[in-house]
Amino acid sequence: MRKKISVIIPSFNEAGNIEELARRLSAVLQTINYDYDVIFVDDGSSDGTLQKLQNLNGLDSNFYYLELSRNFGHQNALKAGYDFANGDAIISMDGDMQHPPEMIPQFIEKWEEGFDVVYTLREYQDETTYFKTKSSDLFYSFINSLSDTKLEKGTADFRLIDRKVANVLSELNENGLFMRGLIKWLGFRQYGIRYTADARFSGKSKYTLKKMLRFAVEGVTAFSVRPLYIATGIGLFFSAAAILYIPYILISYFSGHVVSGWSSLLATVVFFGGVQLMVLGIIGTYLGKLFMQAKQRPNYIIRSTNLPEVKDDITKL
Repeated sequence: MRKKISVIIPSFNEAGNIEELARRLSAVLQTINYDYDVIFVDDGSSDGTLQKLQNLNGLDSNFYYLELSRNFGHQNALKAGYDFANGDAIISMDGDMQHPPEMIPQFIEKWEEGFDVVYTLREYQDETTYFKTKSSDLFYSFINSLSDTKLEKGTADFRLIDRKVANVLSELNENGLFMRGLIKWLGFRQYGIRYTADARFSGKSKYTLKKMLRFAVEGVTAFSVRPLYIATGIGLFFSAAAILYIPYILISYFSGHVVSGWSSLLATVVFFGGVQLMVLGIIGTYLGKLFMQAKQRPNYIIRSTNLPEVKDDITKL
């Protein structure tokens, strides 16, 4: 029985890219010596992306789609693709044409050599803006400085994972997914390939600076408790500052430059305020994480699909 390669593509408002991406994908996949299918995950698009995805099966009978009930975010859409793909190896890529489909044979070659995860390290073209390259560098520096799981600069969601890795990934039900870190944390035999990202074929990037910062914070808090240690350090710093402030208060008091009674009050408020903020910060962070995880809400909800094996059960719980 021939092995199968599955390709999963989260798509959010990528109507201008879908047809060209599908054409290039079909051309590449027809050259490999494996059965294949492609699953596009529509993440609540509003620009006609879904309509184009519904027509792709006419271009290639191995093309399918999953429609999420709303926009759940790129990482959750990626998780939906991993959960429903049934290939012996699964390749994930973005729908903006910056991940060249022509690299798929390189992934398969390394997979055939025995690697369980083949990931990519993005290199930018010369015309890429200074802000884009520096913000990307800061993103990985921020994560690596605070997280226990280290990521190489340029690590992208353009990768191949083996079936056994996908099986473990599907068993996980974490809130606040950060796939790059999660797959790195899983271990297995991993191999990195450098590539130069193509320019977007159509549309504009969905990752604003605000989303990048939120993504970075999500990545750090998902894999490390170091921010809690930092909160502890900040609380200790302000408590120590209050103690060091006491000599100044005493000198001011005895020299007659202060209003009677404010010195002891100020020292007490600053000291215990620092301690309380420290404790509340630690407790609040843990409780927030526990609260969201305890809800046990699904990472996504399927509204419709043309995948034969799940058309009768479109809700993933």
